[in-house]
Amino acid sequence: MSATSFTRNANFFGLLVANTILGAAMPMLIILGGLAGLMLAPSMALATIPASLQTLAGLLAAAPFSLVMGRLGRKAGFMIGGGFAIAGALVGTWALLAGSFALLCLGHMALGAALACYQYFRFAAAEVVSVEWQPVAISLMLTSGLVAAFAGPQIFIIAKDGFAPVPLAGAYASIAGITVVGLGVLAFVRMPKAVAVQPQSLSERLAALSILKQGDVRRAVGIGAVSMGTMVFLMVPTPLAMIGCGLSEAAAGDVIRWHVVAMFAPSFFTGFLIKRFGTQRIAMTGLALLVVSGVIAAIGLSVQHFYLSLIVLGVGWNFGFIGATTMLAAVVPEAQKAVVQGANDTVIALASTLCAFAAGAIVAGFGWTLLAGLAVIVVLGSMLGFGWTGRRAA
Repeated sequence: MSATSFTRNANFFGLLVANTILGAAMPMLIILGGLAGLMLAPSMALATIPASLQTLAGLLAAAPFSLVMGRLGRKAGFMIGGGFAIAGALVGTWALLAGSFALLCLGHMALGAALACYQYFRFAAAEVVSVEWQPVAISLMLTSGLVAAFAGPQIFIIAKDGFAPVPLAGAYASIAGITVVGLGVLAFVRMPKAVAVQPQSLSERLAALSILKQGDVRRAVGIGAVSMGTMVFLMVPTPLAMIGCGLSEAAAGDVIRWHVVAMFAPSFFTGFLIKRFGTQRIAMTGLALLVVSGVIAAIGLSVQHFYLSLIVLGVGWNFGFIGATTMLAAVVPEAQKAVVQGANDTVIALASTLCAFAAGAIVAGFGWTLLAGLAVIVVLGSMLGFGWTGRRAA
């Protein structure tokens, strides 16, 4: 595929537009999870339960969605995921109108499953282009997060009072609306049909997972999990740490905003860097940047330290996560993609869940500096391990 053919690939750009629209729900849910939980939770200690259940649902849904896509095709899987998003958004709206914390938790679980489904857009992008353009397609697909980072909060501001005097209910309803629009765009995208025969029995599925024993596959999964886990580990408690240092909520919000920009803005060129320097080199550079981020966070508590640390963290995640995704897409055979990609995203979701729960407890009990130091130690150890397995594989 030439550069001209790539730029004229209507299926890729259809996926990109659909993912951008559907992905706008993610930053909205970052805002809504805490605020709505605080409104309806029986105690402040339970306010983060909806967001935690959302993350847990994503962990549980990652592998089943991959298997569904392997059997029915990517488009069918995304349509089902969109259905979960619409259902969760409507239940969330109902929860606010009825004042039900239980319904709010249920709605966030459905929305968490939908967000896990949307993660497979990056693999779908690789499947509608030729092999040499896969790194660029995966990288550019993640640029949708940059647009969503700005569009999502704006939609929240416009829609949150749509059911006044009940606050926030309109924002949940708007998620259902944008999901319908995103699925409408997706309906016109042509994607390869599922042609591989999927394992039927448990023993066959376990046999398909044996590919995880291969060094290059194991390294790709590991780099992806470390990149995502470290990003969550440092990002989630940042507002709490900044407020604890006497900084304002506005400053904390701005730091998170620029962190999200740093996560997705490099996607415009990460794929080209991978084509130029190689997948593993860019992925390991990403891990090195995560170490730098942790060091910056550990050596100072000024607002400048928080800004610089979170920006470097975003770029490091981008290089590590896109590099790991490209590595996995390149080495897994077609017949094993559904099982292996599901296992990969389950591992990544598990890392995210554990780090999200652990980060708040560590910051509250031991402080931000210790948290940052732990992140540095874990990533350095991972780099040594990945470097060693890479040399053995070579």
